[in-house]
Amino acid sequence: MIRLSGIRKTYGKVTALDDLELDVREGEFFCLLGPSGAGKTTTLKTIAGLETPEAGTVELDGKDMRGVEPYDRGVAMCFESYALYPHKSAYDNLASPLRSPRHRLPADRARERIGEVAELLGISALLDRPVGRLSNGQRQRVALGRVLVRPARAFLLDEPLSHLDAKLRQQMRAELKAIGAVRHTTTLYVTHDSVEALALGDRIGVIREGRIVQTGTREEIWCRPYDTEVARAFGRPRINLLPGTIAPDGGFRSPDGKVELPLRTKASPPTTPTPAPASPPSPGTEVLIGVRPRDLTLGEGPGHELSGTVYVTEVLGRSVEVTVRLGEQHVSLVVPRGEATSLRPDDPVRLSVRPENLLLFEADRPQRPGRRIETP
Repeated sequence: MIRLSGIRKTYGKVTALDDLELDVREGEFFCLLGPSGAGKTTTLKTIAGLETPEAGTVELDGKDMRGVEPYDRGVAMCFESYALYPHKSAYDNLASPLRSPRHRLPADRARERIGEVAELLGISALLDRPVGRLSNGQRQRVALGRVLVRPARAFLLDEPLSHLDAKLRQQMRAELKAIGAVRHTTTLYVTHDSVEALALGDRIGVIREGRIVQTGTREEIWCRPYDTEVARAFGRPRINLLPGTIAPDGGFRSPDGKVELPLRTKASPPTTPTPAPASPPSPGTEVLIGVRPRDLTLGEGPGHELSGTVYVTEVLGRSVEVTVRLGEQHVSLVVPRGEATSLRPDDPVRLSVRPENLLLFEADRPQRPGRRIETP
């Protein structure tokens, strides 16, 4: 439904978008994930027609948007900076799209529609208040409501939940996903929060320095991250990445020889990174081995076993994050609280990891994260 091809956008000497390619399918909830300055907001503004790229094309429903004004594109955008009328009430801000010539509704129908959206967002009691007297979180909900109140071919949402408290943010995630599904409206959702991307996205695109690094479902990106930066972006606690080399037998060995692991992966659907992952390395090649904390098991198990000592424990509610020293390396794992109550620093422990849960990457370089390496 939304297609960006070869998009380039610069601001002076700063390149915001660099040959960006992006496809968002009809009716899907697509999350665009990246750090500040990666080009997320510029991508939305380019789709909406608020920015004109120096190169490339924007297509909506297969139609080239070159020369099409923003109000003719049929998209609704929610800005992170709210973009509200501060002197008007919340009700009037919500009503403003429904009073425009293109989306005008009869007063009674507009009032009904505004009431539905206000109840959904939990702002029914705020409709008579001037926006200037609302909190940041309340303004954010009004800004989101102004997008949802009118029909649109696509919703463009620029971190719409960033100013909400944790409880409301979790509630609104579910509501947003339901809205898109019920209305069958294509939604492009920008976020820097990987938890939001995993919770909301039918598919996820990872953007970095104005380029799409990888797109795929949550399972694809979790199991087959394109490089170490993508791997680090998903998961709390973060993935363990241990430096080492490829041993003569084709396995992994840490510099001090304390960690030796076989390399074997299970079959999983391919993702769409650009370019393709590197080829299997030869013995002696510097690499990084990756294992997610929840793929490590405390005690003996069916996988490959490692010996170490407890470095520190941190209680996370019903679970405990345990950091274990393996020679010169440290790894973290998450275990049920009952399994870690007796652990103390320097206690000897054994860990188990299945070889098929391991990820192999090239060693990081100063200007480029290490790309994932396919293993036999």
